[in-house]
Amino acid sequence: MTKTLTFLGIESSCDDTAAAIVRAGPAGTSILASVVAGQTALHAAFGGVVPEIAARAHAEKLDLCVEEAMDRAGVRFADLDGIAVTAGPGLIGGVMAGVMCAKGIAAGAGLPLVGVNHLAGHALTPRLTDDLAFPYLMLLVSGGHCQFLIAHGPEDFTRLGGTIDDAPGEAFDKTAKLLGLPQPGGPAVEAEAALGDAARFAFPRPLLDRAGCDMSFSGLKTALLRARDAAIADHGGLPRATRSDLCAGFQAAVRDVLAEKSRRALTEYLALAPAHPVFAVAGGVAANQAIRTALETVAARAGARFIAPPLALCTDNAAMIAWAGIERFRLGQSDGMDLSARPRWPLDQSAPALLGSGKKGAKA
Repeated sequence: MTKTLTFLGIESSCDDTAAAIVRAGPAGTSILASVVAGQTALHAAFGGVVPEIAARAHAEKLDLCVEEAMDRAGVRFADLDGIAVTAGPGLIGGVMAGVMCAKGIAAGAGLPLVGVNHLAGHALTPRLTDDLAFPYLMLLVSGGHCQFLIAHGPEDFTRLGGTIDDAPGEAFDKTAKLLGLPQPGGPAVEAEAALGDAARFAFPRPLLDRAGCDMSFSGLKTALLRARDAAIADHGGLPRATRSDLCAGFQAAVRDVLAEKSRRALTEYLALAPAHPVFAVAGGVAANQAIRTALETVAARAGARFIAPPLALCTDNAAMIAWAGIERFRLGQSDGMDLSARPRWPLDQSAPALLGSGKKGAKA
């Protein structure tokens, strides 16, 4: 019988400080508490996340988020079986703040410490929410990452492809900045796109003429910049209707690329003949309704079940980290006080680097 485990999860890889309590056992899995302290207001004036500001905010908020999560869950340190923490990849200052906080709690409470790959947290979320069996196909699509992964086990992933430059979420943020929309860019561009005509601008669909599941969004962003500049030159400014059309055209291009690459990834995944085919999507961009609808259609045509976790679990959160920690711990895995924060940490260590590498290893 599987032992019931209660874990504290800590997440601080970008601009959300988060803590959560997750309990898993024979009776099922439940999120007892999930606390997320966002930093949008701190970075609003800069048009993006400032790593130094994010790191300081994490250091100030981590203990408060942990305390609040434990109060909401009604647990004490004595009730916990372990501490799971994002150990990478991410902005190194924020990751270090989370790792040091987790080490302090683990040492003080005498609890096991489990370092978690942030990407694994997203990739394993469908097992937290829907109790999926392996293998399943995962599209991780967020502000900093975009990958197709076949999840074979809690620490066994095969990458089928990913972005070779900007992630879709990053492209949405940059598009919002170019068009004078607020951050975070994803929701702002989606709202503006709902008012526009996606057919007005002929934006490219990068890499659709190339085999495989790799993607590129940098050139699409450049095409939007040129269309914006041409519109400003023609009108002496950027009319609201034109801005809406630009957003609609950009969103449609991202949607089409993700849909076609998902179709190809599903073909590769289905070649494994899984007993219950599943296509799961996680990450903040999965909240975009136009993109989600297109991916649902692709999954249905391929005969695969489509799963997208609730929005609160698509964006960065600590519940997914606690769950991934439980998954690792059940495999007999834990870490010592020498656990290091890692800015880079590919899930599929055998796959060639998508974005190059350096002294600290492959970026993705």
